[in-house]
Amino acid sequence: MNVGDGSRLRRCEFDDYLLRRPHARLRLGEPFRSLRRDEADWIVNEEIRAPIVIGAGGHFCPVARQFSSTHNAAPELETVASTQQPTVVAQEVEFEMTDAQQRRCSVQPDRPELFFCPDLKGYGWVFRKGNFVNIGLGREGEAHLSNHVAAFVQSLAARGKIAFEIADRFHGHAYHLRTTLPRLPTEDGILLVGDAAGLAERQSGEGIRPAIESGLLAASCILASTAQNRSELGTDYTRKLHARFDNPGSMSLTKWMPSPLRLFAARWLMTSRWFARRVLLDRWFLHTDQTPLFF
Repeated sequence: MNVGDGSRLRRCEFDDYLLRRPHARLRLGEPFRSLRRDEADWIVNEEIRAPIVIGAGGHFCPVARQFSSTHNAAPELETVASTQQPTVVAQEVEFEMTDAQQRRCSVQPDRPELFFCPDLKGYGWVFRKGNFVNIGLGREGEAHLSNHVAAFVQSLAARGKIAFEIADRFHGHAYHLRTTLPRLPTEDGILLVGDAAGLAERQSGEGIRPAIESGLLAASCILASTAQNRSELGTDYTRKLHARFDNPGSMSLTKWMPSPLRLFAARWLMTSRWFARRVLLDRWFLHTDQTPLFF
């Protein structure tokens, strides 16, 4: 499935742009070691003092883990997001193609492509950005992801999409899907954004837009706060998150169907060009029906 015009901007370039844009002081490569309260401030790594800390470290965010209510969870898996939220595991690789590899890659730079798994529990993707190509696959709650990734790569070769051996190593990551908004920290001056708060879209698994929008909402709440009303910061932020993200989702009409019937209905809908364009692409991936945030 072609998902429309693709950007030539790589994720690492986009991340670097966001990092440099605010002209903040950066301490890159320094690990998170500790976070504790000292009167009205938080002390990070026993060196940095701040009244507000934002956890933006993704699914394994150490700030989210420290304030998780699931204290019995394994530390490497613990997050503030509810354990009832479904989790997607994914593997991807991005590399620069040689001239020979470019000739054996039929994916067009302006047409990112998605390939849905037969059981519709996940999908693979191929994005070409100039000489670079990004290949990956994610599935919900999958214990044998590597097998699915290997089969996906073989199918790409069979289709003539990537007709060469991929020598680079796939890297894994995980994130929660948003069914309902998770319980967030109640400590004064602690906010979570993006995957650290479990905000990835339920239907598509897309997390960049929720991450950016939750960051904007957090920033607006911080700018409106004062030292006198900082105790209300978390409540104000949570309220804005609910207003933006707390929706039942378009799968609610079929959630009571037996699984085989639901799978049959989903496969039938996927054959419809109207559904693929208007619902799957426009609503679930691009969210064209949602009003952009303005501040």
